[in-house]
Amino acid sequence: MAPLQPSQAELDRRKIVGITPERVTHVSSTDYPGHYPGEDHSWNLSRFAENFQIQFHFNNPLEASFSLIGIDAAIANAFRRILIAEVPTLAIEHVYIHNNTSIIQDEVLAHRLGLIPLKGSPVGLDWMEWFQQETPTQPASTPSDRNTIVLKLKATCTRNPSAPKKETDPKILYNNAHVYANQIEFHAASPRQLDKFPAPDGIIQPVNPDILIAKMRPGQEIDIDMHCIKGIGADHAKFSPVATASYRLLPTITIKQPILGKDARKFARCFPKGVIALEPVTPAEAATPGSGYEGHQGDKKAVVKDTFRDTVSRECLRHEEFQGKVELGRVRDHFIFSVESTGQMDSERLFLEAVKTLKIKCERLKRNMVCLRG
Repeated sequence: MAPLQPSQAELDRRKIVGITPERVTHVSSTDYPGHYPGEDHSWNLSRFAENFQIQFHFNNPLEASFSLIGIDAAIANAFRRILIAEVPTLAIEHVYIHNNTSIIQDEVLAHRLGLIPLKGSPVGLDWMEWFQQETPTQPASTPSDRNTIVLKLKATCTRNPSAPKKETDPKILYNNAHVYANQIEFHAASPRQLDKFPAPDGIIQPVNPDILIAKMRPGQEIDIDMHCIKGIGADHAKFSPVATASYRLLPTITIKQPILGKDARKFARCFPKGVIALEPVTPAEAATPGSGYEGHQGDKKAVVKDTFRDTVSRECLRHEEFQGKVELGRVRDHFIFSVESTGQMDSERLFLEAVKTLKIKCERLKRNMVCLRG
């Protein structure tokens, strides 16, 4: 007997997570074998490939927004967690302070330096090896040109002899009154590093050169060597390549009964600008019996324009005049991602790195499953 085939309208209905004034309904997926008698919901690669979609909304070097349509929440959440915690980047790990007479304590200064995002050649980052930290059973790696990048910061504050007599701005009165990230210098440990991190754009340098590190006055000095290593956000937040990586489900708004006139204008104000539009009732709609528009030709009616902009505040559900006229929901398998890079990698490359990491995890799982069988 051939499996039952539900209508497209029924399949679309099953994907909706209901939003009511006080709770969220139908939060669990039902498209798995055995839930609907007589229907075939076994996973199929060709069916998945046919239904899966990626839509880009905008793509800037530091920020991107895109939709993944037709995947499970577990996969979408795996991408989000990998973006935050498992895409490798470079950060300052060891700080060697030769001299620090500024007002900032050594440990605070080291902490500030560690949180400065660094950028450099992606080829060089892939070429670098992991630095093994010391454990109770294993010694730390020996620093080398393959696992360590050396940066230096040396600044001395002196008086500016050419400053105007009545000047009060310390940045004019003194040299190096403010120490910024652009004063951090890359020192290649070998010719190989020079090749993998070519000047000027490929060298390891702060993402934002205007990050303030310290303030000094004449006679104060900072002389520091820094060792950078490869790491992931799961080890420390300083290695995380994203400022934010989040997703939300696509909202749905269904107007079940006509909303006209002043109610339509009030209804539009319940949503962010651009979600609800006001359109005149057409002669055809006014002439259709049972449409609810009879006798309202030319009046303004509320129509759904762009649910993507909605924040699902549920404001419209608070008003009695809209009771029973509108249903809110979210599409369970439409994930709208927002990825904001800290500048170490372009936002578009970040997601590709997350895909690559997930593929490696899947291959590892397959190998382990084979070992279990054997």
